[in-house]
Amino acid sequence: MSAELIHGVNLLDGAALIWFLVAWSGYTYFADDFSKNRPSLMTVMYQYRLQWMKESLHREVRVGDASLIATLVRSISLFASTAIFIIGGIVAIFGGLEQVQALTKDLTYVAKTSKVMWEIKLLVLGLVFVYAFFKFAWSLRQFNYMIIVMGAFPAPDKARTPEAQKIAERAARVNALAVQTFNRGMRAYYFGLAALSWFLHPWIFIGATLFVVLVIYRREFKSKTLRTLECVQLHNSSEK
Repeated sequence: MSAELIHGVNLLDGAALIWFLVAWSGYTYFADDFSKNRPSLMTVMYQYRLQWMKESLHREVRVGDASLIATLVRSISLFASTAIFIIGGIVAIFGGLEQVQALTKDLTYVAKTSKVMWEIKLLVLGLVFVYAFFKFAWSLRQFNYMIIVMGAFPAPDKARTPEAQKIAERAARVNALAVQTFNRGMRAYYFGLAALSWFLHPWIFIGATLFVVLVIYRREFKSKTLRTLECVQLHNSSEK
């Protein structure tokens, strides 16, 4: 029997939860602040966003731009709605926790824990998706602000003026902030999946958290997609 921190909560579960929180917050700081000047999907894609906004200045009819933004907004809305459904499911499990415990007590691959520990695990899982929902909702608001900024674009014949270039840069920055917020919501989904493994065993939870960190690090900083985007960017720069 593991040593208990408080009644019903053992030391290994407490250590696993601390590791989860440190890994999540630590990676967020590393990816969004510490590494903001090194090549990543966020830094490379910003140049494409800036180019998009500058090209949009020259278009009299921006139907294509509106369609692209609508596609982005729909995908974010889908994740926000899904987060609400997940939160509702977790709340429903709270109402029938004793039945859930009874169903899982004979499963050999599910760790035997107290009711208090079940409640803590569900609460942590619920908070993860509450966090995700708030991030997705804020991302939607930021995209709405970007649309308003684009609505303030000057006429195409003034696209090369300093004022027009500045407003295009503002739109690109708001776009980048919206995507960064969306990325944080997506990371919450990834870490939420890791938190599900806590119901099996704390050691599996620890391993799943590490796995999630490695996966999202590779995708943001070492992926083939990043290398392809960098190559295209360098090719376009050399042509100029």
